[in-house]
Amino acid sequence: MISNVPWLTIIVLFPILASILLPMLPDNGSKIVRWYTLGICILEFLLILYIFYCHFRIDDQSIQLIEKLNWIGSIQFHWGLGIDGLSMGLILLTGFVTTLATLAAWPVTQNIRLFYFLMLTMYGGQIGLFASRDILLFFLMWELELIPIYILLCMWGGKRRLYSATKFILYTAGGSIFLLVGALTMSFYGTEVPSFDIQDLTNRSYPMALEVLFYLGFLIAYAVKLPIFPFHTWLPDTHGEAHYSTSMLLAGVLLKMGGYGLIRINMELLPNAHSLFASWLVLFGAIQIVYASLISLSQRDLKRRVAYSSISHMGFVVIGIGSLTNTGLDGAVLQMISHGLIGAALFFLAGTCYDRTRTYFLDQLGGIAIQLPRVFTMFSVFSMASLALPGMSGFVSELLVFLGIVTNQNYSLVFKLSITIVETIGIMLTPIYLLSMLRRIFYGYRISNFSDPYLIDFGPREIFISICLFLPTLGIGLYPNIVLTSWKNKIVSILSQYSFLK
Repeated sequence: MISNVPWLTIIVLFPILASILLPMLPDNGSKIVRWYTLGICILEFLLILYIFYCHFRIDDQSIQLIEKLNWIGSIQFHWGLGIDGLSMGLILLTGFVTTLATLAAWPVTQNIRLFYFLMLTMYGGQIGLFASRDILLFFLMWELELIPIYILLCMWGGKRRLYSATKFILYTAGGSIFLLVGALTMSFYGTEVPSFDIQDLTNRSYPMALEVLFYLGFLIAYAVKLPIFPFHTWLPDTHGEAHYSTSMLLAGVLLKMGGYGLIRINMELLPNAHSLFASWLVLFGAIQIVYASLISLSQRDLKRRVAYSSISHMGFVVIGIGSLTNTGLDGAVLQMISHGLIGAALFFLAGTCYDRTRTYFLDQLGGIAIQLPRVFTMFSVFSMASLALPGMSGFVSELLVFLGIVTNQNYSLVFKLSITIVETIGIMLTPIYLLSMLRRIFYGYRISNFSDPYLIDFGPREIFISICLFLPTLGIGLYPNIVLTSWKNKIVSILSQYSFLK
């Protein structure tokens, strides 16, 4: 379906163009800058909601609202946008989390024009990536995230911010090289006129050896971004030093770009290679769940503990993608949505705890539940959501991934049993490190030297952000079909390429 109004172009460019106006705002304080940026984010999210409810058909598995403009004619590079159920869900997540992250960033006082400029630029780039229907445009939007995150780390990070920012840019830019080479080679292969259109590339076939090379190249790029063990080491350092509003964007949106690329490019365009490597993805995902859980348990830093928790939970996404079942892939996409909400909430809560206690070290915390009952309540609620308490979104997504592996008839019984045991171990470790974290922050005796004036409980802004993240977490947990129906047909369409599943 082609739209007469370029709605997708509007929601991609609107935040970027709006960010250019930030230097023109009056210099009479930061309040105008904050309200202007928040207003742009809210308006952008309302536009996304309008597109979803008025112009998007859930029952249509094809690409909708197609927009195609010949950008560089000599190489057939198009400004190509389009959405389906898979991309629409992640665009909604992007709008929701970015708006709340902007509100969470209000305590930032240093160079706030640049800070919000970078956040708005990322906003447009993230939506552009999920809506891209041209693989070269996909790469450009992928790269658009790197510099803003790098600057946000360098200027508003912690004591080791330069080390973390350098590690982040080296890992992610290094992975992007494989994405670019793969995109160019795939587009030029077997034709005199290159085509970067994803729909055209879907209909192409490649020799098996070449398809495997393409797959591995793309997989490295997505493994860094997702991240997949052992390409994950940049993430704890980045989260550990980033401002918590930046961490909300990293956990809520940026990691999902890797999972989305793995489904959109590797699964859709390279089905033969994916069927070959699917069992390895399942194996690495299972290892990642247990490994990251064990490392999280040993962390003394609150943000690093939450960061390793994120790595562990993204292991379920990898397993779901490798399960090659409707149920498992449904669970993988739902886990991306669920983790986007819960991960963003946990980093927000960790940051607000730091604002009050002036420390991230668990050894220096303790006994603050009485002074901060609202912080304690929300931290407990989202920790329960993260450990997959029934009734929360995390329980549904992890259950679907688990069932996806169990019901796959193409994997041997021994393989499925082994993966199930490893998953179970990871699920058992999750409450151990999360409940231990809660105990060390809120229970026992106060053992740190922070002063009482800092111990101010949540105000209206922080309560609003927490409740906004909690409501969809609970709503999806109680009635998951509210989101599963939006990408159900697309999942069926993707798996229909795998003939051995029929």
